[in-house]
Amino acid sequence: MTKCEMDLNVSVLLDDMRKNGGLAPLDIEAFWRKQREAMAAPFGDKIEQCPFGATLTWECVFDELGVEQDWWRFQYSEPAWGVELCRRYNDKAEKIVGRRILPEKLPDLARQWPRVKELYDIFEAENVWEGGASGSWWLKQSAHDEASLAALLDRVERRLENLRDFLLPENWASEKARLTALGLKVPLYRGQRGPCTFACSIFGAENLLMLYYDNPDLLRRFSDVLARAILARAGVLDAEAQAEDVARARHWSWADDNCCLFSPEMYDFFAMPIHRAVFGHYAPEPGNHRFQHSDSAMGHLLPLLGELDLRGVNFGPTLRVRDIRQHCPRAVIHGQLAPFTYSRNDEEGMVREFLRDFAEAREQRGLVFATAGSINNGSRLTGMRLIMAAIERYGQF
Repeated sequence: MTKCEMDLNVSVLLDDMRKNGGLAPLDIEAFWRKQREAMAAPFGDKIEQCPFGATLTWECVFDELGVEQDWWRFQYSEPAWGVELCRRYNDKAEKIVGRRILPEKLPDLARQWPRVKELYDIFEAENVWEGGASGSWWLKQSAHDEASLAALLDRVERRLENLRDFLLPENWASEKARLTALGLKVPLYRGQRGPCTFACSIFGAENLLMLYYDNPDLLRRFSDVLARAILARAGVLDAEAQAEDVARARHWSWADDNCCLFSPEMYDFFAMPIHRAVFGHYAPEPGNHRFQHSDSAMGHLLPLLGELDLRGVNFGPTLRVRDIRQHCPRAVIHGQLAPFTYSRNDEEGMVREFLRDFAEAREQRGLVFATAGSINNGSRLTGMRLIMAAIERYGQF
């Protein structure tokens, strides 16, 4: 698509939206029918349109409803208030995008599994809420120099010798019996904050990067212990689950934003052995799902990630579809809409970025047009509808 063609398509769609009272023209039912088929097989040669993956989340309710953002109240201190906001939001969503897109029920506490200790507990890190009402959870550093890291790894290795007793709460057996009798399945462990991001939290980003130069043997040991800890934690939960559930769960997902800090040499040294160990155990076959989210400027790592035969990716907005496809030929690409294009309601930018990405993905398919990263507060229902309309008008195969 030439620049003139893109300019014209953007201009025509936005003009039609203005003429339609600020709502992009859209055959809602036809869109959602095609969407179901497209999402079921993003590479399918019979799908009619580009799949859409930028459905808004609960984080977007605040700006949309003109309510002060309070994540803590929404999620933890007053969940009934959160449910009420979701109902109000869904009333708008139903009119604008044709679907109620957020859950409207309180969590059923009687059907929740007791807390199993996390990987960060194994590494003695504390997960702390910071930032007040609009804050988030932060994983605190648990080692601060080479000596304390080596000592921590010693303790982790001892912990791995009897990990089941460390991970599972005292009431595990009774709660497992009660919940499985209700038809619930033991929650398996098939996704993790990625090796680079997790390790940066445990030891500090600068410390970790300098370790590559100052003490590569300790860095290699950290990589090895981390891989073994991940597999051991997964193994404990696998042993508690039904064999058939474990057999079906041939997949693994990483969320590793901090990988952008690593040079290819550092990444190959520290992270790739962990990928090979974990994917090799839980997603070893060609058809198994291997997913990586890294919404950062990590294009320099694409050749290494290409070795992993990833089947799904969500990379940062500085990467292009064509470059990802070169290295990840069989991965469904979830992207490459810049999150702030969405959250700033940049209507022209949304359409332009879709036209750009669809042009690069059209021949091979396998694009789910979504944000290259998180969906943030400020992203509007009218913007979601605009992207849907762009797909309907310009994203047909």
